[in-house]
Amino acid sequence: MRRLIRSRFRSAFFAYLRLRPPSMRLTDHTDYSLRTLIYVAVHPDELVHVQSVADAFDIPKNHLVKIVQKLGQLGFLHTVRGRSGGIRLGRAPERIGLGEVVRAMEPDFAMVECFHQGDNACVITSACHLRGVLGEALRSYFAVLDRYTLADLVNQPNVLRRLLGDAAAAVIPVADIKVKRRTTSV
Repeated sequence: MRRLIRSRFRSAFFAYLRLRPPSMRLTDHTDYSLRTLIYVAVHPDELVHVQSVADAFDIPKNHLVKIVQKLGQLGFLHTVRGRSGGIRLGRAPERIGLGEVVRAMEPDFAMVECFHQGDNACVITSACHLRGVLGEALRSYFAVLDRYTLADLVNQPNVLRRLLGDAAAAVIPVADIKVKRRTTSV
């Protein structure tokens, strides 16, 4: 009887694992950061409104403003404040590495408790090799991300613009923006 129960439990458990989606995932903050960069990259000659990005991906504007601010502080975006303001890439898409963006936007890559040196309470850490295995997996994960840039994601800009729909039309051509230059008196 015990053998039958174990067998059924084991079968149900492995069926659950096959149906369950992968649980390692990026935060929405990082996901929205990448989407924003993609959107702005397919509009290289335009100053994009944050609202346009929010509408295109159905992201709350207030949340997106915080993300855009951080992307601007990190140099991924250039932000222009004011009524006719907007955003554009802070550097060429070929110079924005996906690994760099993910590292900058994710709060933590400590996959398990033993990654935390200071507050690790796991009793088997000294004999367990899990930290080494997961560390190797994490290095491989970033090695793949580091091979790609934003340019790789937007190599079909016309297709992406079409998929973004009407929201892609709410942009301002950069040539139409009047920039007030500050002059310093000596």
